[in-house]
Formats: sequence, structure tokens, C-alpha cells
Amino acid sequence: MPESKPWPTELRLSKDRRTLTVVFDNGESHAYAAEYLRVCSPSAEVQGHSAAQRKTVPGKRNVTIIQIEPVGNYAVRLHFDDLHNTGIFSWDYFQKLAHERESLWGGYLAELEEKGMSRDPAV
Repeated sequence: MPESKPWPTELRLSKDRRTLTVVFDNGESHAYAAEYLRVCSPSAEVQGHSAAQRKTVPGKRNVTIIQIEPVGNYAVRLHFDDLHNTGIFSWDYFQKLAHERESLWGGYLAELEEKGMSRDPAV
């Protein structure tokens, strides 16, 4: 019998809208910064259609989540205050973001530095 994948039991957005916590039925609970979710959005706009097309998104340190919209029973669409809303975050993708946070976030920070970009919005 195949092992069942973790299923979310709760999605909780912090009052300041900068942190989304997802609780899974296997006991895992992960808090995701809005900035992390925005820069790692699974959208084609960010990820491209191949690794070569992937974009580094600067200036999102202060981004917030303004809406969480269910997509079927497998995902949510997050709406950010910079009007990005094309990423569909599946439950599996939330797990990937949690378990690979160190490499994904570290890679993002390295890309910013390499490209002379900043996490802070342009003034």
C-alpha cells in the first residue's frame, strides 16, 4: 500500500500578513515568510518554463499575502500585495519549500548577490 502524503489541516496567516503557517496531518507545522513564498513562487513568471528561464525576484523583503484562494482540494493560490497571484502552491510544493528551505533560500540570496540585487524594494 502506498504511503499517503501529508495533508494540510490548517493554514494560518499572521496578523501582519508576513507569515503563513501550514499544519499537516503528520504533525509537521511549517511557518513560511511571505517573502520566501513570493520569490519561490511556482508560477511560470518566476520559474520560467525551464531552468534557464527562471527569474531572480528582488525587492520583496516587505511583501505581504493579501488573499489565500483554494484551488480544488490540492492547492492554494496566494495573492501578494505586489499583485503577483499566478503561483499555485500545492501541498507537495509546501512540503518541498519546508524540507529544502536552506538550499532554496541560500541559493536565492547567492543569486541576488551575484546579480547585484537586493531584498529591499528599490527607492
